[in-house]
Amino acid sequence: MSTPLPERAWTGPSAPERLALLRRTRSIAIVGASDKPERASYFVATYLLSSTTFDVYFVNPVLAEAGKQILGHRVYATLEDLPVVPDLVEVFRKAADAPGVVADAHAVGAKAVWLQLGIWNEDAAALAESHGMDVVMDRCVKIEHARFHGGLNLAGFNTGVISSKRQPLDR
Repeated sequence: MSTPLPERAWTGPSAPERLALLRRTRSIAIVGASDKPERASYFVATYLLSSTTFDVYFVNPVLAEAGKQILGHRVYATLEDLPVVPDLVEVFRKAADAPGVVADAHAVGAKAVWLQLGIWNEDAAALAESHGMDVVMDRCVKIEHARFHGGLNLAGFNTGVISSKRQPLDR
């Protein structure tokens, strides 16, 4: 028997508010970045580097210690090690880790945290808001960016016209 999910009381930013957040973002730090192509963080990083003007930084202490790179970019052990203060911290860690990442993001001066699809932690959201930070949870920055900029097809979504009429085949 599975445990029911707790009711979600926190309400996130509206679509126009998420768009405004992305528009004022210049740099993104991906915490929990992976060098494995099958991981969501790698797919998001590929999209961000190829389809946006964001400066993207990768944070993963294990990869940093091993001297590895992700998509040709240096990997940092912590947010504190970054050469810039990121505007937005994208979180690819388990939900229980989110409050610690929020605390780290605030400590370095980041203005926003974005918890990836499937990550929800109301304590992290409350902590971020108490620091005056913007918060997005359980959404994908890649999908949101692509949606707002007409590029969902680049994000792996079929954006063809939906119709009850059969479309002619191009043969």
